[in-house]
Amino acid sequence: MYQIYVRSFADANGDGVGDIQGIISRLDHLAALGVDGIWLTPVFASPQFDFGYDVSDYREIHHEFGTIGDMDELLREAHARNIAVILDMILSHTSIEHPWFRAHPERYLWSEERPNNWLSAFGGSAWQFDEKTSKYYYHRYYPEQPHLDWSNPDVRHAMHDVIAFWVDRGVDGFRLDSIDGLAVDPQLRDEPRATGTGIAGRENDNWADYWQLEHLHTTNLPQVLDELARLKAAFPGTSFLVEADLPRTALKPYLEIADSAFSFEFFRARLDGAAIAPIIDGAGIHGRPAWALSNHDLPRMVSRWGRPRAGIAAMLLLTLPGWAFIYQGDEIGMIDGPGGPVAFDRSGRDAVRHPMQWDATGGFSTAAPWLPMIDPADCNVADQLGDPHSMIELYRALISFRRQLSGPVEVIEASAGELIYRRGSETAQLNFGAGPVRRVEGDVRFSTGRLSSDLLPPDTGVIVRS
Repeated sequence: MYQIYVRSFADANGDGVGDIQGIISRLDHLAALGVDGIWLTPVFASPQFDFGYDVSDYREIHHEFGTIGDMDELLREAHARNIAVILDMILSHTSIEHPWFRAHPERYLWSEERPNNWLSAFGGSAWQFDEKTSKYYYHRYYPEQPHLDWSNPDVRHAMHDVIAFWVDRGVDGFRLDSIDGLAVDPQLRDEPRATGTGIAGRENDNWADYWQLEHLHTTNLPQVLDELARLKAAFPGTSFLVEADLPRTALKPYLEIADSAFSFEFFRARLDGAAIAPIIDGAGIHGRPAWALSNHDLPRMVSRWGRPRAGIAAMLLLTLPGWAFIYQGDEIGMIDGPGGPVAFDRSGRDAVRHPMQWDATGGFSTAAPWLPMIDPADCNVADQLGDPHSMIELYRALISFRRQLSGPVEVIEASAGELIYRRGSETAQLNFGAGPVRRVEGDVRFSTGRLSSDLLPPDTGVIVRS
């Protein structure tokens, strides 16, 4: 699967902003890469307070991205290339500019007073005073994103109608954004302070303040699974991908209902065998996990781990069972950028949203892009195509080889510098260390670099059949 950040993928109309026609123009690139599906970040009408994650009309396309007709064309053209289309669907909240907020206030969560200590993920209290009603409404994210009250059956019916609208147009599935926060404690009780284990690994992320509380009353409530099961029952032929920032033990019930669920533990792990082994061991036994090394919210994998390790990171990602997601630009080794002269995103995520680099001049738009290009002269699609040593050709080869793999993951050996795991008859060995290690025995089926002896060089991966 391939994640497209629509605003930054390809601009067809020359306004500096990516659009649906731009995606259509690059479908052949995706088909040649070998992907079998694309996930589009939100395309719905929105005032863009949170770049589309604040929807004002679920049945219209945001004007900068195109029209309903453009989306219909994208669906036809993608399906003609055997590429499925997954839309980002935001079920937990809307934009404050959605007509429901004033016409149907009962569909949102209100309180006469600020009732508790709940925090917004983006900082401060999760309760915002509304002058028109003299009440407070709950928002897990920005104040412009009021939370829907899923204890009201009208909300479920309305959102199921939205899903049906897009399924009828040919959409293959949905990524359910932040679904773990769909339901909240009806008693609105305070949340306790987090323990050290609750905030481990999150101290330096954009949500550091948010993780100071243990979110027992605003995430992962039983009603979330109930609503997910209702969705699957209502749309049995539609794929549902869960985004829930939960430990792997808590993800198991989601995997039993949904088609896949992202592993945030995998994303946050250090690139060493000891850290990764417990996360992937047994993967594929219970459901189909979703794996990613970069996305539109979190730092790119090349910026985190360095370009020399990009190859083994790609091998790790693309040899795991389930859904593997490539964030646009990772296939050419893009890095985080500096952002723009003025911050667009209030939470500091511009760095991971710079435009895709198609050729040495950029190739994204005929106009000045909404965010500047990073380093197109050094890193672009056109220059890498056909180069057997390039990142894009490695991705193409790995995606093709991936189709030969089957079975769950069985970790054989793990240390800080090395990871060996088996899937069926194939054994993968990744050397994260500074020096060579003895290569596992077997017929070499794939490698990320040159092998000249029975030693595996550093920053190199190999797959053998024994």
